[in-house]
Amino acid sequence: MKRIVCFGPGPMFKGGIANYNTSLAKALARTGEAEVHIVSWTSQYPAIIPRDFLDRKSRTESLLEGTNISVHYLTNYNRPLSWYRTYRFIKKLNPHLVIFQWAIAIQGLPMGRIARWLCRNTKAEVIFDLHFVQQKEGSRLDRWFTRIGIKHAHTYIVHSIKTARELAAFFPSRTFTLVDNRSQVVTKGNRKVIRLFHPVYDMFKPDPNFDVEAAKRQMNLRKYVFLFFGFIRKYKGLHNAIRAFHILASERDDVSMLIAGESFWETLDARRFTTRLKRVIFGALKSMFLNKESDERDYRPLELVAKLGLQDRVTIINEFIPNEDVHKYFQVSDAILLFYETATPSGVESIAYNFRMPILATCVGHFPDTVKDGYNGYLAAPNDIESMAGAMRKAIEKPIPRENVAETSRKMSWDNYARAVLGANGTSV
Repeated sequence: MKRIVCFGPGPMFKGGIANYNTSLAKALARTGEAEVHIVSWTSQYPAIIPRDFLDRKSRTESLLEGTNISVHYLTNYNRPLSWYRTYRFIKKLNPHLVIFQWAIAIQGLPMGRIARWLCRNTKAEVIFDLHFVQQKEGSRLDRWFTRIGIKHAHTYIVHSIKTARELAAFFPSRTFTLVDNRSQVVTKGNRKVIRLFHPVYDMFKPDPNFDVEAAKRQMNLRKYVFLFFGFIRKYKGLHNAIRAFHILASERDDVSMLIAGESFWETLDARRFTTRLKRVIFGALKSMFLNKESDERDYRPLELVAKLGLQDRVTIINEFIPNEDVHKYFQVSDAILLFYETATPSGVESIAYNFRMPILATCVGHFPDTVKDGYNGYLAAPNDIESMAGAMRKAIEKPIPRENVAETSRKMSWDNYARAVLGANGTSV
């Protein structure tokens, strides 16, 4: 039996990467071929970042019920000694595989150091599961953090061909071979890149007993509901989605927009001195290292709702949504809005597939690969408000059969993903 370490945020943290790491660990354990350990952060980021990253609402203790997965909270970004202790702990476990979740460049300093020690001093195969290569926000430090972060790996996993190309461009002196399964043999000296997908989350499912119509009345929703879900970040284009919905709402009386998610940088009590101090320091550093377009300090798209007079057409749940409540917002909605400015494989898209929900997305990143226009969703031109409104209009006038969405995602299961990582042959349907 293989011993596998999944390094990344454990269940006590917010966000898609914590859900992803937990789901991956469960899928690997479910094969019956692996003893799985989650090795997690205690603090994922520099202490000056003014944000609360802990999930204080969900019943996170239930996520691993019925499994033998052990969770070890060890790595503190702000305490380099803990990086070494993490390496020593993993080395003592003597794992066959260590899978790092790479999803933000700033974590490159501790992750790169731990990966380097493991590559040099253990027999473990070090794998980086790349949710992206280039950071969306474009920090001047991103390339440096990324280079030291993902340099030391035997194998990489990507969720789109775009990410594989970014990896090859980032390390031009290396030769990479794209494979579908870890068991495939590559030429000696080449780095293996396993092309997979973002699996469909099985932790979020429709509740057959949920009263959709009652919930829609309670949330003041009309017949057709367009959902924006998840952390509110500038690159996700909520400002464009609201403007596009404004066009649609001026044409029809039977449409609503539902915004359910937390403003990414508004999670701490602004009245506290420590919060104000963190914001000042962090703001100064962002001004030094971020280009102006990537600075989110003044990003307040929700203000557009009142500005455009949409208060009675847009329902806003501006808070972190606990895992137990996620299904409510998807079950009352007819389509998910992913009008992103830039994109890598999306956790929100993955959740939508599990609810057989049509995808309305922009032609950026991987979306042209996963969204078949007119089959499982509709595509719009990026930063084109009229095109986005047109996609929403088509979703009503030419509705996408839910069976099409289900068919698109049928092979994108966690079990298939885990088998490919373990090197098992074949996938199930």
